[in-house]
Amino acid sequence: MATSNHGSNEDRSVGDANFRSQLAQRLGHAHARRRLDMESDSTSHVFGGETNFFHLSNWRSAHSLIRNVLLLTGLYARGQRNALDIRLVDHQVSLSHLPSSFVGMRILHLTDLHIDMSQEIADAIIERVRDIDYDLCVLTGDYRFRSSGDIQATLQCMARLRASLKEPVYAVLGNHDSIRMLPELEAMDIHVLMNEHAEIRRGGDILYLAGIDDVHFFGTGNIPRAMTGVPAEAVSILLTHTPEVYQKAADAGVDLLLCGHTHGGQICLPGGIAMTLDARIPRRMGRGHWRFQQMVGYTSPGAGSSVVDARLNCPPEVTVHTLQRG
Repeated sequence: MATSNHGSNEDRSVGDANFRSQLAQRLGHAHARRRLDMESDSTSHVFGGETNFFHLSNWRSAHSLIRNVLLLTGLYARGQRNALDIRLVDHQVSLSHLPSSFVGMRILHLTDLHIDMSQEIADAIIERVRDIDYDLCVLTGDYRFRSSGDIQATLQCMARLRASLKEPVYAVLGNHDSIRMLPELEAMDIHVLMNEHAEIRRGGDILYLAGIDDVHFFGTGNIPRAMTGVPAEAVSILLTHTPEVYQKAADAGVDLLLCGHTHGGQICLPGGIAMTLDARIPRRMGRGHWRFQQMVGYTSPGAGSSVVDARLNCPPEVTVHTLQRG
């Protein structure tokens, strides 16, 4: 699927046509075209999108503005130290009809890495996950710091991270991620779910792991497509970058929704009160465990940082979800 930088124009055209064709098969023609067209329009990353009109993290001036405010208040150095202090959170998930063979299964959940933002944060994330015990790893998007431009720095950092992760690894893309990262991520043996699902088998039991493309900015996530073929009585886990699909996920019969995007606020008031979550959700869904109807959800505040390499009253996190029969 990937094209060579040293090939002829004809080779690149053929490679691009093949990529578009394969993407259309996975996302559907309309969503594939929308994804590619929106990525080509760099001005749309600040204004526009599916759920929010203005995107602070994509506004370049916001970086210096927030950094200068933190410097003036004397909080920047502290915030930088906090961003490197990544905690491991153990989360027990109770699912009423979990097959017995999956009881005790441990799922490592990483999100919002923005792994090319700084060498120090990338090193901290890689070191933090190296010795964790888990059975399955899931990544819920925003691997890139910027939302447009070159992707090679992100891919190089992701390759370093992948070398520290055990198999299998499943992922979805976020609103910062380019669709053109897909071939190289999959070449690293990261199974990216593009409105698709996979079967996780233990003995004679099956757990269904579904994943959708970004809905926050690109609007190309499709839960019905991802859940097609998943039996109604089966246990299903949905990977999505943002919790904003909680209503549709519950309607589709999803049992567990794992997501990120909000950063938990990242720069929060004392008590962890988020000033903004950049998502149209109830505030209780902005960080940690929550429930909606019969569905359990978990919004990770993420392991990385966005806009500035600092966190206040909202520590970075990698999460291990342990499945139990409730």
